[in-house]
Amino acid sequence: MSSVLSVNDLTVRFATPDGEVKAVNNVSLDVDAGECLGVVGESGSGKSQLFMAVMGLLASNGKVGGSAKYEGTELFGLNMKDLNKIRGSKMSMIFQDPMTSLTPHMKIGDQMTEVLQIHKGMGHRAASARSAELLDLMRIPEAKKRLSQYPHEFSGGMRQRVMIAMALLCDPKLLIADEPTTALDVTVQAQILDLFANLKKETGTAIVMITHDLGVVAGLCDRVNVMYAGRFVETGDVREIFYNPQHPYTRGLLGSMPRLDEIKSEHLSAIPGQPPNLQDLPPGCSFQARCKYRFEPCVEDPHPGLESIGKDRMKACHLRGFSKDGEALQ
Repeated sequence: MSSVLSVNDLTVRFATPDGEVKAVNNVSLDVDAGECLGVVGESGSGKSQLFMAVMGLLASNGKVGGSAKYEGTELFGLNMKDLNKIRGSKMSMIFQDPMTSLTPHMKIGDQMTEVLQIHKGMGHRAASARSAELLDLMRIPEAKKRLSQYPHEFSGGMRQRVMIAMALLCDPKLLIADEPTTALDVTVQAQILDLFANLKKETGTAIVMITHDLGVVAGLCDRVNVMYAGRFVETGDVREIFYNPQHPYTRGLLGSMPRLDEIKSEHLSAIPGQPPNLQDLPPGCSFQARCKYRFEPCVEDPHPGLESIGKDRMKACHLRGFSKDGEALQ
């Protein structure tokens, strides 16, 4: 089965007055129909920029390399007319900040119906009905009335739900969701995640969930790619990575999560230090300065590439792994 999205050796660079920022470094991934891929990591790890590049939405000082294909069609270098036929219709993205993503001087209904008129050729009445249907699905009260309101008349959480509704208008085959539940209360968050789960199950929609919330990943995703300093450091099945993480960074992320099924000390575990400067990445492993398992190859050898450690599992680490007791194996 061919992938809905196939990314190979993708790089993203930004030119700044202080030097070149290496935001994404030789990243590859595939997403198949009907599956959900989680991409997790700290803020600034390159998660959003990776998929902004895929969507052709990098800032003007950004430069992309490598390949990104939607159902076999190369996206990089595609002319704007052909690219717009794919994004928004077959490939949609839910952005992290709904206030800057929605047009402030346009009514919500006009913004939604415009999408359907351009991509689906629908008339205004049918497009309005479809828009109200999606707002109602997002649990927005008085959906028809809300179509005549402006973004500033919505709360932050409701604006986020409008963004999700707009992304789903054209029934895309690929949905990229960048922190889609951040501004939502717990009840609405659960409803949206249920909606995503039904979406991939019933329509075969491929979903990429970009998040730092490991709870969301555990509840929705089939596979997860852990990202650090612009690189994937561990990839694999969600359950296997959650129960048996093999990269020190993954172990650090999971260790910093509060858990109700274990009684630990009063303080949460934390990863020491800060992520590296993407303008001046250290030699060797990018995680070495923060890693308590660091040894000579981590500093002296080139950054490790992803290597197979089992069926559909990969890690980028000089350690051989961890024992069941949590002991690092050199």
